[in-house]
Amino acid sequence: MIGRSRRSRSEAAPPPGGRRSADPSTGPGPRRPPGRRHAPSRSLGTVAAQVFLLQVIVVLVLVAAAATALVLQSRYDAQNDARQRVLAAAEAFAHAPGTAAALRSPDPTPLLQPSAVQAQTGSGVDFVSVMNTKGVRLADNDPQLVGTHAQDVSRAVAGETFIDTFHGKPSDAVRAVVPVTDPSGRVVGVVQAGIQIQTLGHLLDQQVPMLLGAAALALALATAGTALVSRRLRRQTHGLGPAEMTRMYEHHDAVLHAVREGVLIVGADGRLLLANDEARRLLHLPPDADQRHVTELGLGPELTRLLVAGEIASDRVCPAGDRLLAVNTRRTAPYGDVPGLVASFRDTTELQALSGRAEVARGRLTLLYEAGVRIGTTLDVRHTAQELAEVAVPRLADVVTVELLESVLQGEEPTGAVHRMRRTAVRGSRPDTPLQPVGDLIRFVVADTPMVAALRRGKAVLVPDLHRAGDWRAQDPEGARRVLESGIHSLITVPLRARGVVLGMVNFWRGSGTPRFEEEDVAVAEELGARAAVAIDNARRYSREHAMAVTLQRNLLPRDLPEQDALEVAWRYLPAQSGVGGDWFDVIPLPGFRVALVVGDVVGHGLHAAVTMGRLRTAVLNFSSLDLPPEELLGHLDEMVGRLDTQAAGDGEGSMVTGATCLYAIYDPVGGRCTLSRAGHVAPAVVDPAGRVTFPELPLSPPLGVGGHPFEAGELELPEGSRLVLFTDGLVEDRRRDIDEGLRMLASAVGHADQTPEETCRALMETMLPDRPSDDVALLVARTRLLDPSCVAVWDVPFDAAAVSRVRAEVSRRLQEWQLEESSFATELILSELLTNAIRYGAPPVRVRMLLGRTLVCEVSDGSNTSPRLRRAASTDEGGRGLFLVSQFAERWGTRYVAHGKVIWAEQTLGTAPELDSAALLDQMAW
Repeated sequence: MIGRSRRSRSEAAPPPGGRRSADPSTGPGPRRPPGRRHAPSRSLGTVAAQVFLLQVIVVLVLVAAAATALVLQSRYDAQNDARQRVLAAAEAFAHAPGTAAALRSPDPTPLLQPSAVQAQTGSGVDFVSVMNTKGVRLADNDPQLVGTHAQDVSRAVAGETFIDTFHGKPSDAVRAVVPVTDPSGRVVGVVQAGIQIQTLGHLLDQQVPMLLGAAALALALATAGTALVSRRLRRQTHGLGPAEMTRMYEHHDAVLHAVREGVLIVGADGRLLLANDEARRLLHLPPDADQRHVTELGLGPELTRLLVAGEIASDRVCPAGDRLLAVNTRRTAPYGDVPGLVASFRDTTELQALSGRAEVARGRLTLLYEAGVRIGTTLDVRHTAQELAEVAVPRLADVVTVELLESVLQGEEPTGAVHRMRRTAVRGSRPDTPLQPVGDLIRFVVADTPMVAALRRGKAVLVPDLHRAGDWRAQDPEGARRVLESGIHSLITVPLRARGVVLGMVNFWRGSGTPRFEEEDVAVAEELGARAAVAIDNARRYSREHAMAVTLQRNLLPRDLPEQDALEVAWRYLPAQSGVGGDWFDVIPLPGFRVALVVGDVVGHGLHAAVTMGRLRTAVLNFSSLDLPPEELLGHLDEMVGRLDTQAAGDGEGSMVTGATCLYAIYDPVGGRCTLSRAGHVAPAVVDPAGRVTFPELPLSPPLGVGGHPFEAGELELPEGSRLVLFTDGLVEDRRRDIDEGLRMLASAVGHADQTPEETCRALMETMLPDRPSDDVALLVARTRLLDPSCVAVWDVPFDAAAVSRVRAEVSRRLQEWQLEESSFATELILSELLTNAIRYGAPPVRVRMLLGRTLVCEVSDGSNTSPRLRRAASTDEGGRGLFLVSQFAERWGTRYVAHGKVIWAEQTLGTAPELDSAALLDQMAW
């Protein structure tokens, strides 16, 4: 670059006239090798020496001025300090207790003389004198002065305190004169304290050497700094003299500004250091461009970014106003000591036409890129068609219409009948479009139209001038006339094809003020149509699968809650934004008026999650019919999931179920006890009748399918009116918050007394969830009820068959109290059979419990784990017919196991007699 030559001074061009400098270094003789620097010159002829001498003189003057200022300041400070000290000493003595009384005494000198000497010694002043109102010294630290007259104290006698510099005998001094007054305010004497001028001079003499030493040190440091600066300057100038530097600058400046190429030098901080005339002309730089940041010069975004980033570029074309510049950039390092960037510019405006065509191509590529990003953002067929129209207007066309087959709009497979389509999207640069609106049925019945030709050929058809083309008017002459009158003059029609099947058609129209379509536009239109067709087909297939998943899930989830008296239940299910998922809930009535509550979550969305959810829900329903404890039920469910995962891994086609969670709870309204067990599921919230919210610490087991871990259960005592809130993690966990924050929000939403389950569900939906949640949400809220104690009867039965009749009689009396005489016969028969079996085949203790609710339940428990089974007895058997009679008279019966033994129960419907199989009953009783 210009100015980067490493030639020695002897190789510099001679000045005009052909003569060289008289400097010996430039005269005849051997030249220095290239790249060798000049030895630093120390004569006063060099710039470095002149600068050094000037700086030394300036430093001497500054140091002398500073020393003088310090001496004057020290003198001023000493005098000011002396004035303060003498005033303090004089006032302290004048106002001391006893001074005024001593002055009024007949002989004050003996009283005041010791005090004056002591005050002078303690205050550090040179003298302290006490005078009467006539100015006669009554006491002084110099006894020889006692009795003499003091000068110029009349102002103090008049009652004024003053400080002055005294010149006279006995010595020149800075003194303070203070009047002494009696209690009535009358001046009875004067106190004078002072410091001699020679004392101040002595103190100043002690400070002057220190000041002069500091000045000498400053001069030495300044001289050393100046020497370092001069040495640095000599290194920068390479020892050149003023004439040589002037000549070098003139050559550099002439070459820099004479070339027809713009040159910029930018510093490391992004500021402009140098710009030649050509650069100012090409870039239209302002006159004050030097030292301004390149972002403030209006160079255009691309060129500015290139200069700020400091990138290395070669012949990069950048726009600058109405010009196109070829830019070359290089870093100054390692060619210079200061980092920066050098940029050169060449005017390449002749490439503007070529650049214009490149801009058009880039615009088309940008359009296709935006189409790939904006088309198909949602899996909705109609919305995807509208996105296609929005992308193309006005970048490619003034009006765009999209027609799709009816089967495609309904999510079905496209049929071969492509001559009937439904207009799905219309987009125009103006609101008034003469084309048919959305929803109209479009028929392609005339074979010569461009649309039919495009469908037949399977590729785009261009009609550059609609005024000259008559085939497209044949189907609808009146509509064609309105289109031409609106200014539309050019058309490209493209069939939408995916997987070799036609889904619909898109038409691109251009109107007045826009040039006609060209062949280059056809390729862009076909590419847009191809991308849109794939997105529409994906949306169609998703719509079909989504409809299937929704239908499946609606059939798998509970449609209504069963009738029961133990809990008041409300529920909500909200699918995720991406579609149906695997969350489910259930309410299952159990014997003894107990109710099971279930909430589960299968990871994922779609058909697989919905099918897996249905399988798990069905399994829970089946296992609950066995009346198993919650932990045992989850254990069986875990084994089932493990078998399903093994099968899926074996055939390589199914998906693993592992990742499902479940919470199973059984509520007993007799005692208000709730037993819960959970497999990887979030704990429920418990709201007591007062509105206090807790999250009980329940045993947590791994998710279903992990295996190898036993399940545990926890128990809760729930007062009547408590609310149990069971939910999946989609309610409390979201991308915008963690689960802890979600639990705090849930507690705040449900923590209100007297809130019904329905109100609780509504509050949680409004508070916790956005419009379109990212995960499924299943919510189940149950408010507890307790069975009336008067509807519960319990008897402990001795392990003796003779006690059966007594218990039967007591049960009969209780049925009379409950006004259920019509059920006495059947109940006594059921009780006799169950109780006799318990005593005969079971183990103590034996207990009978009767529960009255919407049905009548009879329970007989014993300490044995053997379970009776129903069988048909042979004609020769003497027994085995008891459970058959129980099944005939009871609506339902069964067995459940408890911690110590089993319970056999039978349930009868109130108000209706059981329908007995008389033939079978007589057959069983014939023995």
